[in-house]
Amino acid sequence: MQKLKTAIRFGADAVYLGTADFGLRAHAGNFDLEQLRIARELTREADVALYLTLNASLRPEEFTALEHLLEELKPVDLDAYIIADPGVLTTIRRIDPQRSIHLSTQSNSCNPQTAEFWGSCGVSRINLARELTLEDINAFSGQTEVELECFVHGAMCVAHSGRCLLSTALLGRGANQGDCAQPCRWNYALVEETRPGESFAIEEDYRGTYLMNSRDLCLVEQLPQLLAAGIDSFKVEGRMKSLYYVATTARVYRDAIDRLSVDPADIDPLWQEELEKVSHRPYDTGFLFGHDDAKIHAADTHYIRTHDFVGFVRRDQNGLWVEGRNKFVLGDEIELIGPAMKQETFRVDEIQSLTGEPLVAGQPNSQLRLRLPDWADEGDLLRLQRVEN
Repeated sequence: MQKLKTAIRFGADAVYLGTADFGLRAHAGNFDLEQLRIARELTREADVALYLTLNASLRPEEFTALEHLLEELKPVDLDAYIIADPGVLTTIRRIDPQRSIHLSTQSNSCNPQTAEFWGSCGVSRINLARELTLEDINAFSGQTEVELECFVHGAMCVAHSGRCLLSTALLGRGANQGDCAQPCRWNYALVEETRPGESFAIEEDYRGTYLMNSRDLCLVEQLPQLLAAGIDSFKVEGRMKSLYYVATTARVYRDAIDRLSVDPADIDPLWQEELEKVSHRPYDTGFLFGHDDAKIHAADTHYIRTHDFVGFVRRDQNGLWVEGRNKFVLGDEIELIGPAMKQETFRVDEIQSLTGEPLVAGQPNSQLRLRLPDWADEGDLLRLQRVEN
């Protein structure tokens, strides 16, 4: 719920989320029905759309539970369901025929003819396959009335449009049922069959060997080309990311879309600088400029972490206070970030508990007060640049 509120506050005009069933993030801290009702009220007040993911591939025995869930969801009045399975689509059409339906990238939509087919089935928006080039996307313009959406930021999958069996093969956890264990991110070694139990490093670098690791997608500077290609909606992957990631990506892409829609040449280097400050693998433009590179074995795909999220600003009857998320100490230079690209660095010259006792440090889960910049408000975040050893 806090991530939802943060996404709204920092500039998202639509949020997608899931319940415990039928989405593709089974371990994402999903919403129960009552939380979904609250989320619907919050988004309606903020004039933000709310989409629910039902994009898993269902087994025959799961449709009874889906029908029951759809009956419960009808009065919540969500803006759209995101689906991938044609059987799920027909079930929604039967039970909740007025609901808008968006098609997940899992459905691997690569051409305008596919878009027209799904449009004839009642789909109003298609999230395009991530493997498309800019030339491919341009081919959709003028050939379909269906709205087009594409991912512009976040983790990329090693499988085509996310259709991966690796997690099922190694652990029996089905990625297409929302239970991916991400074995493509693991560190692997080589074992020779006559020497069982003895592993040999393949020596990618000193961190280990990551045979299938993909880079992260970042298209903030390519938004003008995507707008010109007819993309109606830009999507940021982020349902299992941190609160800090949600705030940072939302504020950057909000500012970029607003400015580039007016002047496509108005690219601000600050956008890329800010996106570098969230935990990420090396950024890449994915397949946007060509099919030739499979993008699954970049030379160095470890996580890059330059900043720590150290505090979340809250408010009580006595004013603003800080909920600690990571350690910081007296004398640290920390940065406050807020919506609309507001940010300011300041020195921590005093830390107090909520009862006024002096402290020398802020800790995870602590509750404390700081002297914050004048413009600080509830929901702003504090970050601290990491010191390289």
